[in-house]
Amino acid sequence: MAGHDYESSKGKAKEDIDVPIFSAENMQSNMKIIYYSRTFMSIIGGVIAGILGLTGLSGFILYFVIMAITSVCLVAKTGLSVNSYFGSWNQVVLDGFLGGLMSFVLFWTFAYDIVHIF
Repeated sequence: MAGHDYESSKGKAKEDIDVPIFSAENMQSNMKIIYYSRTFMSIIGGVIAGILGLTGLSGFILYFVIMAITSVCLVAKTGLSVNSYFGSWNQVVLDGFLGGLMSFVLFWTFAYDIVHIF
């Protein structure tokens, strides 16, 4: 957030001061979009890992790569002006990063079982 210099604004009217305005409803909606995107990509990534037959650490590495790609895509969607849509960069990059891990593992094992065991 931009700071406010009291000395330079003594003679200005109150309407001339630029104060960023954030809508709590819009920010909550944006955070829901992040969680839904991460959950959807976790499911897709789990299916891909299962179909490819990844096991062990290689499957988890795929998860972290997919989450990193998702973060980059979300930042690109904001036009690199993350602070206009979210409170900080951490919300876009880190929030929900591990939240989709259980969905990933569920669909990873499900797809692996269907393709490689049955």
